[in-house]
Amino acid sequence: MDKKYILALDQGTTSSRSILFDHEGNSVATSQQEFKQYYPRPGWVEHDPYEIWNTQLATARAVLKKCGAFPDEVAGVGITNQRETTVLWEKKSGAPVHPAIVWQCRRTAELCEQLRAEGLEEDIRKRTGLLLDAYFSGTKIRWMLDNVSGLRKRAEKGEILFGTMDSWLLYQLTGVHATDYTNASRTLLFNIHTLEWDETILNALKIPREILPEVYPSSKIYGTTEVLGKSIPVSALIGDQQSALFGQTAFNEGECKNTYGTGCFLLMNTGQEAPPSKHGLLTTVAWGLNGKVTYALEGSVFVGGAVVQWLRDELKLIQNSAESEELAMSVPDTGGVYLVPAFVGLGAPHWDMHARGLITGITRGTSRAHIVRSALESIAYQSADVVFTMEQDANTKITQLRVDGGASANNFLLQHQANVLGKPVIRGSTLETTALGCAYLAGLATHFWDNEEELRTRWRVSRVFEPQWSEDQRQSALEGWRKAIKKACDSVKP
Repeated sequence: MDKKYILALDQGTTSSRSILFDHEGNSVATSQQEFKQYYPRPGWVEHDPYEIWNTQLATARAVLKKCGAFPDEVAGVGITNQRETTVLWEKKSGAPVHPAIVWQCRRTAELCEQLRAEGLEEDIRKRTGLLLDAYFSGTKIRWMLDNVSGLRKRAEKGEILFGTMDSWLLYQLTGVHATDYTNASRTLLFNIHTLEWDETILNALKIPREILPEVYPSSKIYGTTEVLGKSIPVSALIGDQQSALFGQTAFNEGECKNTYGTGCFLLMNTGQEAPPSKHGLLTTVAWGLNGKVTYALEGSVFVGGAVVQWLRDELKLIQNSAESEELAMSVPDTGGVYLVPAFVGLGAPHWDMHARGLITGITRGTSRAHIVRSALESIAYQSADVVFTMEQDANTKITQLRVDGGASANNFLLQHQANVLGKPVIRGSTLETTALGCAYLAGLATHFWDNEEELRTRWRVSRVFEPQWSEDQRQSALEGWRKAIKKACDSVKP
């Protein structure tokens, strides 16, 4: 039977999705299921690995059924994933030994401070391109080894395996224990220059080498899976933000994108060079393809679209995400209100693990609409902080911003983003470029597509948002934001 499709498994922070793409790169069918977020203590975030696997498998089956596709029409499966979220499981049974510790979780902040006091931060940054922060997988692994009874001894015997969500899903699908360069580069344990697990860091964090997966390029046949009824190759693994960069066809040095998902992530392609950041950004692997590794600079915002979910689920101010745009536009401005969603600290460029969220500027006239509008505006302000910082690091001006992700469907948000940046914001015809990127890589590995140039011709502009503010308006708004950020950083001190 002819191969008509590539199946992308997009395992995110709040939901699992499966999207089927045809040869033209069009989304033929989509299935999505949310899963539960667990908050056992303030600042702690966990997931159930089995729930993630079950929702991902269910959506994969549903997406084929939805469009009447047969499994043997699928040329390959690509996996893209929330990156630093950490799972440990038994090698023999495949059963998790602890809930997954999510990238947003702050439980290892104290351990990071301890390692910083030991003088390890600069060496870790040079080797991994990352900062010493609870965001990354390494300290999460250490926490589980130290706090789950008997786990360290079992790990040292080779009975326990570690993985980020790509590895966890790959193991369930194929029984293969592996990851790709992009996900490995987010663990705090991987030397991005030698492309190997770093023994010096493993020793410092007391993590046994035996638990770590083998590391490969992003586009390759990792194994085959039978779970959909026929043998299908799993032919791509890539972290979600790198996948979105590839999906935006940002194949040339200097090209960048911003993804509005649970968090916000700005990545710039830096080619075959891995430049160190001087302003609080990360150096990371963008992808491994055709025997070469491409690098990127990245700025990570921890709470982007998640602030809208918070408005819906915790404050009950809206019933659905779409309602946020209508409410925001029902008032001319926020009335001086700024919301800083530092629920799990602040990422780039501030990197303050102890900052906490706040709403400032509230008056008697502040309404639900003002709060909702300030929440949406906070996504744009945080992204602007990263854009301006990346311009400093790369020593170049970003003339336009390509955007994607679920929240980029919000016209108010993108117009505010253009106003705050003073730059055009360009939305492509495909918002789900995270899934598209891993589909492209899976298709290249299985020769469903021939090369990157073929993929580039498929990118299309949907809408351009031009800035509408004067320079005085822009600077006044940014000054108010900077004051609010300072208050958030000063609100809780260790």
